[in-house]
Amino acid sequence: MSTTVELTRFKVAQDRTEAMLAARPGMLADFRADREGFLGARLVRLPGGEWLDVVEWRSADNFAASRRKGANLPGIAAFFATIAELVSAEEGVLADAER
Repeated sequence: MSTTVELTRFKVAQDRTEAMLAARPGMLADFRADREGFLGARLVRLPGGEWLDVVEWRSADNFAASRRKGANLPGIAAFFATIAELVSAEEGVLADAER
């Protein structure tokens, strides 16, 4: 099975950046506790006030199950609440893990 990668680009209001970064550990803890197949995540600061969340899942099915749950736990909800705008969301397969 191939590792699925979730790529979510979003914007946070400048005055909410610290709140978003403070909420991040709680979101990750909730994902580890509640999301089967969650492998890890990296948050990238991009130019123009945008952020890229790179999340790895054991499978596409694990990612789909996570999406259905949404912001079901407080740490996840707190992080999502800081997002002002969803710019894009994509799903792919980690190519170098297949070799």
